[in-house]
This record gives sequence, C-alpha cells and structure tokens, in this order.
Amino acid sequence: MSYFSELSRQYIDGRWQTGSGSWDIVDLNPYNGEKLASFTVATGKEVDQAYRAAERAQRSWGQLNPYTRRLVFERALRIIEDREQEITEAIVAELGGTRLKAAFELSLSKDMLRECMQLSLRAEGRILPSPVDGKENRLYRLPVGVVGVISPFNFPLFLSLKAVAPALALGNGVVLKPHQEAPVTGGTLIARIFEEAGLPGGLLNVLLTDVAEIGDAFLEHPVPKVIAFTGSDTVGRHVAQVAAGHFKRTVLELGGNSALIVLDDADLDYAVDAAVFSRFAHQGQVCMAANRVLVDRSVADEFTERFVRKIRTLKVGDPQDPQTQLGPLINSAQAEAINAQVDQAVAQGATVLLRGSTAGTLMEPVVLTDVADQSEILRRELFGPVVLVVPFDGEEEAVRIANDTPFGLSGAVHTADVERGVKLAKRIETGMIHINDGTIHDEAIVPFGGEKSSGVGRLNGEATVEAFTTVKWISIQHGRSRFPF
Repeated sequence: MSYFSELSRQYIDGRWQTGSGSWDIVDLNPYNGEKLASFTVATGKEVDQAYRAAERAQRSWGQLNPYTRRLVFERALRIIEDREQEITEAIVAELGGTRLKAAFELSLSKDMLRECMQLSLRAEGRILPSPVDGKENRLYRLPVGVVGVISPFNFPLFLSLKAVAPALALGNGVVLKPHQEAPVTGGTLIARIFEEAGLPGGLLNVLLTDVAEIGDAFLEHPVPKVIAFTGSDTVGRHVAQVAAGHFKRTVLELGGNSALIVLDDADLDYAVDAAVFSRFAHQGQVCMAANRVLVDRSVADEFTERFVRKIRTLKVGDPQDPQTQLGPLINSAQAEAINAQVDQAVAQGATVLLRGSTAGTLMEPVVLTDVADQSEILRRELFGPVVLVVPFDGEEEAVRIANDTPFGLSGAVHTADVERGVKLAKRIETGMIHINDGTIHDEAIVPFGGEKSSGVGRLNGEATVEAFTTVKWISIQHGRSRFPF
C-alpha cells in the first residue's frame, strides 16, 4: 500500500476525515524535496471532537479485562513485523533516515509493543493497614482517562508509540498530535496499525495541525488529564506552564547535550567507535547524542587522530542507499541553523579539525576543538552532525565540564576500571549514563528521562504505570466507627 496517499487525513472517532482548516500541511521527502502527501489542517473543532471521542470510548475500554486489552498489542506487533519493509520505506522517505536507522527504530517499536502486552496487567492495587480497628484500606490503580501526546520528528514511530501504546494498554484513551515533518510515520500510520489490530474506534485519535491554527487548544482542553510531550526544551517549558495552569500532569522528554567521557585508561579504539555512533546516528538528530566528547589530555591527541580518521570514512548521501550512514537533515532550515552555530564557534576561536560541505539538507560531518569556555555551542543541543572534542585534566575537570550545561539527559564514561566509571558517572547530572558504551539507549523496562532542562518525569516500565494511571483510596469500615460527636 502507499502509506502517503492513503493516510493523508485526520483520524477522529474511528473515522478518516479531512480537516476543516483553510490551509495544508505538506509532507516532503527531506532528501529530494518530493511531495509525499498533504493534510488539510485540523481546527479547534476537530481537537474537541477527538478529545470527546477518546473520553467516550475510554469508559468501556478502561473497564475491559486487561487480558482482552493485551490482544490488541499482540496483533499490532504482528502487523509491524509483517510490514517491516513497507514501514522501512516510509521512514526512509519521510525522515531521510538510513536503512540502519529504520531498523533501529523498528526494533525499539517492537520491543515497546511487547512490553505493552505485559503492561496491561501491571496496574496493581494494594491493601494497606489502618490504625482504626475494622478498617480496610484499598488502593486501586486506575487509568487517568485521556492522555494527549505530542511527538517529535526524529524517531516518530517509536517516540509516538512510547507514549501512545502504554497509555492505551493501561486503559486510557489517547489523542496524538505528531510533528508536521512526520505526520505519517509519527501519526496516521500508527492509527492504521491499531485500527487493523482491532482497537475500538475513538480510543486513538490523530490530529495533523499546528499552533498557528489551534493555539494552545490541544493543551488547554478540559478532557486530557496528562500531556506527554517529546521535543525541545523551549516548547516543553511552554507545555509545562500551560498544563500546570489547567492542573494537568505532564511527562516531558526534552533535549540533551550529552558528554561521552574518555578517561586515561580507556580502550581508545572502542571509545572512538562508541563516540562516532553516539554523535552521528541519524545525522546527530537524536536527543541522547554525544554533542561533546571529553577526553583526558594524556590521550587526547591519539584519540582525536583516530576519531577524525574514522569520521572521514562516513558516507553521506541518499538514505535509500544501504551503504549510506548519514542521510539528510529534516529540512534545509535545520542545516542552516547548525552551520550558523559552527560559524559562531569558529569566530570565537574554535579550531576546525574537519568540516565538510553542506548542500541543501545534506551536511557532512564537522569536528571542532579548542572551543572557548564561554561559547554557547558547548551548552546547547546540537541537532546535526557536529561534534566538539574537549580535552580535560583529571576527573574533577571532566565532571565540571560535563555538568556545565542546562541539560542532563544521557552520557557515557569509558574506562578500564568499571567501578571508577560508576563512581564518576554518579557525579554527572543526567537521568541516564552508560559505562563503556554509547550514549544512545532506550530499553522498554528501564526508566527513561532526564534532569534539569532535559525533562520532567520518566517513561518505560513501572515509570509508565505511574505516568498514565492514578491512585484511588477506598476504605471499608467493617463494623461501626465511633465518632467524637
């Protein structure tokens, strides 16, 4: 099937329909500029329709036997497995993702659906003791009701499913607003998968729209109790403020500025491999990417020479080519913004070790060192193929540099002494950090999230249960209570 021709509509209350807005979102292939699809935008009217549909459908879904709910996720998994080739082609076309990236995203997505089969059964209650004779305290864990999900463009299939699927598994309804650059793989494709998997109509709704059309209606609507947002810290801050003003809970998975730290006893060849993948996977458009590679000065020259040599071998080009390792950035504006950051750093004294050319959305790798301490590029997220090599003198300086950023998502430490690495890792202000590995990891049962401006809350495993359920206390008095008057 042609996903782009068949899935270019809104999905509301179990029906495919055209938005009622007066303009279109155009979905383009970032490599060649080909028009893939266009969507007439949803308006505030459709936002209300979608949330009301989810609210109605959730009432019976939340009461359904969880063993019955889990069957939907079993079928959704089989659908993805049966259509991996078609979905791969969609990821390559819509995102400019390489085939390696598509395989990675599909693997994560399938693991998430497998986890959701078990997650359906994890909303466990408790019975607590009471100081009152004859009283029984029951704690019931119940669905929150409806969850609003806003997903990004970089890993849209997985990062949409990461919130959508667990929320549904735990008995909630969902309204999903995917990024405009990924409306199919991050939105309507997911609706089609769950539709075919037998999810009752109305439980999952997908809206293709923009704040220029709906303002904050998606966040302010009275129905959703939780807003799950993945994206930039700037937008995430706005989401948090609006949601808090309406007494909604938020789960915010935001940007990063991860450091991969190479200590003086590290296996340098292995650290080079980890650093190259951690920085250049999906052209650096990964929130966990290692923007900064911190290297002990005693091994910095040797490491840097090997690091740059390997980066020179990376093939940049057509993501359809299985040999391509770096495809296009999501749009030319992103490439221009990244190059402007590099220009500014160079003007402030940074040394260029490698800088390829940029042609439209294709940007060859950039390696900088001697970056000035006050340079903004050291502290911000770099969503492109640019890496900063920063020498340090001793562990204290490594910790100071690693923590000198508003972000705190991921990181890595390379050392021959694992416990030395763990001791250092505990001092790095991140939600996640990995010893002798890369910075890019996500496992379905391990809590995922960041510190500082990298987000609020966690997803995966038990953290997801906390995020998308609420606790209700019901007490039972066996016998008669005594009241003071």
